[in-house]
Formats: sequence, C-alpha cells, structure tokens
Amino acid sequence: MKDRYAVIGNPIAHSKSPLIHDRFAAQTGQNMRYEAIAAPLDGFAATIQRLRDEGYKGCNVTVPFKFEAYALATELTPRARAAQAVNTLKFEGDTILGDNTDGAGLVRDIERNIGVLLEKKRVLLMGAGGASFGVVLPLLTSHAQLTVVNRTVTKAQQLATTFATHAQIAGLGYADLPGLHFDVVINATSTGLTDELAPLPDDLFAPHALAYDMMYGRATPFLNFARHHGAQTADGLGMLVEQAAEAFYVWRGVRPDTATLLSTLRASL
Repeated sequence: MKDRYAVIGNPIAHSKSPLIHDRFAAQTGQNMRYEAIAAPLDGFAATIQRLRDEGYKGCNVTVPFKFEAYALATELTPRARAAQAVNTLKFEGDTILGDNTDGAGLVRDIERNIGVLLEKKRVLLMGAGGASFGVVLPLLTSHAQLTVVNRTVTKAQQLATTFATHAQIAGLGYADLPGLHFDVVINATSTGLTDELAPLPDDLFAPHALAYDMMYGRATPFLNFARHHGAQTADGLGMLVEQAAEAFYVWRGVRPDTATLLSTLRASL
C-alpha cells in the first residue's frame, strides 16, 4: 500500500502539486501517492477528518483554507505560528502538525537557485497580507534587513510590530519610498492578477538588485517595471517547487533535488 497525500483547495484543478510530488517520489524512491482534492468552501474540517479516517499521512493546503488549517492544527511549528497560516499538515496518530513552508521555499529559491545571499541585504517586501506573513520569519532568519511597504501604512506597521521580537522591521507606505534603495524587492501582493503596478519610485533598485514576484507564469507589471530599471528579475515558480520540496521533507525526511524539475516546469510555461 502506498502512503497517501493530497493538496486541498478550492479551486484546485490547476494545481501543479500532484506533478511535483509525483516527480519527487519517483526521484527519491518513496512509496507514496499524491492527489488534488477540492474541498467545499464550508467543508474543509470535514475533508481533513475524512482523509485522516482513510489513513492519509498528510496534505498541502492552499487558497482559501490556510487559516482554517492553522486553527485545525493541534501542534504548530514556529514558522507556522509566525505566519499565522498553515500550508502543510502532517497526520501522526491524534496529532495534526501544522507547518508553513512558503518562506523556506522563497529563501531557498533566492539563495540556492538564483544565487543571491540575503544576509545584510536591504530587502523590501511589498504587501502586508497573508503571503507576506508567511515569509517574514525565514527572511529574518536569513539575516536580511527587512522593510515592509503597504498601501495601508498601518497594516505594514502592524506586521512590523508582530515580528518585533525577532528583529527590527520598518513598516512604510509607498509615499515613504522615494530616496530609499533596495538590493532585493519582493512582490507579495496580488497586483499581478489585475495588471496593476504599485507606485514605485524609479530609483528603488540598488545596482545589481533582484526583483522577485511571487506570481509565476506571466510577465507582471512589477517585473516589467523592474526590468526596465535595470534589475534582475525572477518569478515565483522556484518558490512553488522549493516550498513543495520542504513539505516533502517534513513528511518523508528526505529532501529531493529540485533543479531538474524546475527546469522542466519552466520549459512548459
């Protein structure tokens, strides 16, 4: 019998997670099966209970259930507690372990795949929503000098206050950015979905800066703006693969190689 895992979301048909985890399992010789399951919007907890009853070992969680997964977990990793959201559940007896691998995936993609070490880098994180909360602690752990910017300044300041025990973070509005320069700028907002561009100053990027958009598969206005102003650019496909590899490690204790799969996925876009 194969160990069973799944990704839970609504909608979920577009998910690349089954392909990614199937490749990881084949590569590492793990006897497991992974599938995509759509949970009703009001039926996440019931879906998780069903999976546990059927002997599943764990699951990934995507939109819109990450906060419900956080509430459902009986134990939380420090990074999940910091993120206040869960994207990975591991079932062991009566325990539901909740983890968040998004930030680890982001940092690993930037440092390992792109080759930009974050220590002492001036990093600007755009957005103060759930996507940002999920990556702040790993960014701080990498010893980046972090600034958060948001259209509603108070939300950026609230995020900075939340993580104040870990490191000092500046919480700013976009009007505060002129005159500031950053080595890495990460877009964690949804502006790419609406083809909007945040009001960024032309001199935002330091020499040899990296502009990173968590969205993947399209040329967002943010990446076009960054490219026009001389920055190196990257989308979030590597983050997707690396956060999956981190979840795989949480479940199986084996860390898969991501380079070949990432190249294959990139070629298919």
